[in-house]
Amino acid sequence: LASPLPCSAATGHVSGGWSPLVSDRYQWLEVDLGERTKITAVATQGRYGSSDWLTSYLLMFSDTGHNWKQYRQEDSIGSFPGNSNADSVVQNKLQQPAFARFLRLIPLDWNPNGRIGLRLETYGCPYTSEVVSFDGGSSGLAFRLSPVPRKTSREVVSLKFKALRNSGTLLQAEGRDGLSLSLELERGKLFLLLRRGGTSSSESRRLASLGSLLDDQHWHHVVLEQKNAHLNLTVDKHTEKVQIAAEFNHWDIKQVPVQSLDSQKPIVSKRNFHGCLENLLHNGVNLIELAKNNDHQGNVTFSCAEPVSVAVTFTGPQSFLQLPGATASSSGGVSLGFQFRTWNKAGLLLTFDLPQQGGVVWLYLSEARLRIFILILSNLVPGSALNDGQWHSVDVTSRRSRLMISVDKEEGGVAHANPPFPVTAGGQLFFGGCPAEDHSQDCENPFDVFQGCMRLLAVDNQLVDLITVQQRLLGNYSQLQIDMCGIIDRCSPSRCEHGGRCSQSWTVFHCNCSDSGYSGATCHSAVYEQSCEAYKHNGNTSGHFYIDVDGSGPIKPQLVYCNMTGDTLTPSLLLFLPSVFPHSVHFQYSAQEEQLSAAISQSEHCEQELSYHCRKSRLLNTLGNHTYWGGAHPGSQQCSCGLQGDCVDPQHYCNCDADRMEWTEDSGLLTHKESLPVRSLVLGDIQRPGSEAAYRVGPLRCHGDKNFWNAAFFDKETSYLHFPTFHGELSADISFLFKTTASSGVFLENLGIKDFIRIELSSSTQVLFSFDVGNGPLEVLVESRDPLNDNRWHRVRAERNIKEASLRLDDLPVATQEAPTDGHFHLQLNSQLFIASRQKGFRGCIRSLQLNGVTLDLEERAKITPGVQPGCPGHCSSYGSLCQNQGRCVERTNGFHCDCSLSAYTGVFCQTDLCEVSVSFKPGSSVSYTFKEPYELSRNSSALPSSIYSDMTLRGENVSLSFRTNQSPALLLYVSSYYREHLALLINKNGEQDARLIVLPFFNPLHDKQFLDVLGSCHSFCSLWIHISLHYKVYGNSTTMTRRKQISNICPVQQKSDDLDPDLARLASLGFAGCLSVVQFNTISPLKAALLHPDTSPVVISGPLVQSNCGSAGSANPYAEENTHHLSGKRWNSRVSAVVLYLTGVIAVAIFVIVTALAITARFLYRRKETYRNQEAKEVKQEDSQDFSFNNQAGSQNISTENPKEFFI
Repeated sequence: LASPLPCSAATGHVSGGWSPLVSDRYQWLEVDLGERTKITAVATQGRYGSSDWLTSYLLMFSDTGHNWKQYRQEDSIGSFPGNSNADSVVQNKLQQPAFARFLRLIPLDWNPNGRIGLRLETYGCPYTSEVVSFDGGSSGLAFRLSPVPRKTSREVVSLKFKALRNSGTLLQAEGRDGLSLSLELERGKLFLLLRRGGTSSSESRRLASLGSLLDDQHWHHVVLEQKNAHLNLTVDKHTEKVQIAAEFNHWDIKQVPVQSLDSQKPIVSKRNFHGCLENLLHNGVNLIELAKNNDHQGNVTFSCAEPVSVAVTFTGPQSFLQLPGATASSSGGVSLGFQFRTWNKAGLLLTFDLPQQGGVVWLYLSEARLRIFILILSNLVPGSALNDGQWHSVDVTSRRSRLMISVDKEEGGVAHANPPFPVTAGGQLFFGGCPAEDHSQDCENPFDVFQGCMRLLAVDNQLVDLITVQQRLLGNYSQLQIDMCGIIDRCSPSRCEHGGRCSQSWTVFHCNCSDSGYSGATCHSAVYEQSCEAYKHNGNTSGHFYIDVDGSGPIKPQLVYCNMTGDTLTPSLLLFLPSVFPHSVHFQYSAQEEQLSAAISQSEHCEQELSYHCRKSRLLNTLGNHTYWGGAHPGSQQCSCGLQGDCVDPQHYCNCDADRMEWTEDSGLLTHKESLPVRSLVLGDIQRPGSEAAYRVGPLRCHGDKNFWNAAFFDKETSYLHFPTFHGELSADISFLFKTTASSGVFLENLGIKDFIRIELSSSTQVLFSFDVGNGPLEVLVESRDPLNDNRWHRVRAERNIKEASLRLDDLPVATQEAPTDGHFHLQLNSQLFIASRQKGFRGCIRSLQLNGVTLDLEERAKITPGVQPGCPGHCSSYGSLCQNQGRCVERTNGFHCDCSLSAYTGVFCQTDLCEVSVSFKPGSSVSYTFKEPYELSRNSSALPSSIYSDMTLRGENVSLSFRTNQSPALLLYVSSYYREHLALLINKNGEQDARLIVLPFFNPLHDKQFLDVLGSCHSFCSLWIHISLHYKVYGNSTTMTRRKQISNICPVQQKSDDLDPDLARLASLGFAGCLSVVQFNTISPLKAALLHPDTSPVVISGPLVQSNCGSAGSANPYAEENTHHLSGKRWNSRVSAVVLYLTGVIAVAIFVIVTALAITARFLYRRKETYRNQEAKEVKQEDSQDFSFNNQAGSQNISTENPKEFFI
């Protein structure tokens, strides 16, 4: 279709194209195609023989030559690329064809060395249609279709409509049994309703809602397609799919009333439809054409007549419209009116001067409400939420010192004011804003500028001809779009995902993600972790957590219980069966079906206990049709006892199938994921006399996360993996962990023709996320102060959506880059997705790679790819710090675990939380832990250091415990060695003073005794950590104790020995009442061994010993400074000095022992020990301590022990 230009289109200076006299953005070229045409492409060329051509332009379309609509590609791109010279032809194909009679081209940019110049050609084909018009009153149309045999269950209804009012019923399809479907326009949105009956009070259900601003007087296309239980509603290019109940699956359409004419069937909507319908098709039959010929009822017009309404768009901060004010009248008043629509909450609508009073009137929006300000008087006009995008009318009338302002006429409100002077508008009226440079000072705007549309502007009850304004024949304006309303609903369809609530202003939209479980600019990224395994490695302890099994996918988060082994739990059931036949029960879980399925699929292992307690009630040989039971394989026709061969009756494979009168049971675990969770049971053999049964359905337990440790190791820079093309057109999130020793490399890359997406390690401290969706490359960079090539795991999370791009590295602040407001936003890729790159590869490990919530199986792909190895060891370098309290990190193929054998704590991380080993003691209770006598000690007198040490040189002793007691005095801990040396921890009370904790370091009762008042006063629950060094200096005393010990026995509370110091013996006879927790001597945990391994550990328990959580309330971690009780004492500064000296001594002794151990024989070591003992008795100065005067009225008992080589606590 060629559209030749008339001669008047040229300037007259030269021939060969169109060129306006003035080259600015207010020029346009309009083409009348004579009739409505389907336009598919536009081609441009510069003006012949000149330097005049366009580099970019806009396209507008219209049916009437008014009310233009801008054509947009991808709902956002409005401009088209033009030419680069005067001769070449540039053709732009329209993504969606335009149907219009008039086309208008508006230049945006042109050759800076020339002028606007253009030759234009349009492409398309003729367009025919059948149209019917409704006036919104009594007009209507009804179709009664003759019944025909149905060949298919598919129903399709399509139409186009142009609405002149924002509400009304477009279509109502009545079926059988009083059911009906109706398409209703309400406030510019289209609703699909399912009704029982034909009145507005009938039961209705909203099936779908689509579209917005559909009352813009432009054509909109609607398709309603129903097949069985599926309904699809399409409005323009957007489709919503809904599911309908089975009772609505089949339709027998008898009539399709567009407007109801039967007075006994009142119209469903409050308002009749006002506008036009085009090509109303039912299963391919044009109903308007049928009605036009002979088969219709109603008074309608088969054409589309629409009123001419010229709107104006205020696009930016420099937009304004200046009009002359009202002419002088006898009343001296003012009458102004207009309609507006906007998304902004604030903006100036109208302002004018009051020359007689020397003031100004401002009519403006504030918080989406209308306000008027006159001189110093401010008044709020009724009405709210005026930024909803709907048309709102404003009328201002002033007569004889009485001002009246109404909003939306009868539907809104009216405000009255009585200023002490007449309000007139005889000067200039400014709508939307003020000129940027106004030397006359006629306009001032202290408010925000208005961004939106206005129409039907009236002064003195006379409509303003805006076309005259556009031609510069009336008033003045700047940056306006006249004869069109350019409002866009950026929330339709909503770009907010996962139920995020969309709000908008004129230029941008915002997503409120609160209570959705997701975050980001479009609520795309999951807030919660995907499994208990992930929470575990964040350092969380057991408890209830929300997990999102598919990340940013469609499945909602679910609340589960995590015991930090990756378990997810649901409630267990124990129910007795009534005597009915058969008994069927269906189980409801708190999680949805898709949530359960995804969690089970993602877990490494799942199980659910199933048990059946029976008496004369068979299990498998009934009408329940169960093919197996818990503990057996699917289809085996067996129970657990059948597989193990220990059923009560060898002739049957289930205990209950023996049909005995005695109670028995069949129980076991269901472990096949396809059978989990248990959704229903049918048990039939309970109707016979004497039959009784009960069943139990245990909790669903899922362990591990097979995606969390899924990793691949790239050992060469040329190694890579490839996967299918990544589809993230509108939203894309990528997350993974990496570790490397290289300084750079590409993690992943996917290319398109022009578009691409890439994440790379650009330097040893920088991660770069880059992509291009057609607007040019966009980069987001995060830099770390620490090197990233430290062979430790680092986490990367990148997201790109139509609003912004973001990148997060570990726990560093998020880096973001905003996307262009008016630009391309579809990411179009076509190559394979490469993990690492062939050009700039990556050397290291990548783990847990997820794209839009879907985990890529790196290990499986690595098994068949040369140069890439599945899995990646070395997790302790990153997660080893999670092992607390001397727990040891042990590597696994997929992950790690904490070895707590050398810790006084238990649990996944050897942590204190709920896993602390606590014991309540009563008088007479004790635990004895006996060390094995070294082999060398039993053969000759040359002894090695204690067997509980892995090294050959003893540096010192470490003792830690927590306790709670009201007893004083009391003996907490007593340690003895094979050399008859002892260490004691005791509580002593002297006179009326507070109880004090006393430590007696290793001493020989026959020669020496030193006392350390280490804690001073201690209240409530106390924790203690002590280190006894080989060279230990007591509070500045110059005497040094040097000892080599062979530990024999450790014992809490009650010690009986002939070697015991008399004072300690008296104290030990009292016993101990209280709580001891996390007792540890070097690497030995006697309480832990007594409670958890009493049969395999060398422990002897005397008296009642009760495990409890008495230590949890005030427990303290002696290895964590922030959890330790720091109790003041009068010798605190001395102790600090002692610790410093002790550290110096440890270093000196270590060097000394290493050197001497290479040259000294075992016999010399033994003689050195004897010499050391004799010298110490002479050198150590006895120090009396008042703190060791026990206030013990009970007599001591000296009872010899059977084994002098024992350790008592």
